[in-house]
Amino acid sequence: RARKRAQKGGTMEESKRFEYNKLRGKIREVCGTQDEFGKAIGMSHMVLVNRLNGKTNFRQDEILAACNVLRIPQREIPAYFFTLKG
Repeated sequence: RARKRAQKGGTMEESKRFEYNKLRGKIREVCGTQDEFGKAIGMSHMVLVNRLNGKTNFRQDEILAACNVLRIPQREIPAYFFTLKG
């Protein structure tokens, strides 16, 4: 199961290291709601909620899709997706 979970976005222990407050703000600024953002990147509501709540990790393709929709430059990806909780 751990291998299957890791393939689908990582384990809970790995994903709880990151916080997504800056990403949440950018989603509100550009898309208005998480649901609209999810639709724009082709992600279901529950998958997005799990990603933002740290239950699973964002995949690389999801990060790139989010950056395209939210107009986040590549150099700023770490600030939005890899900010450590602390």
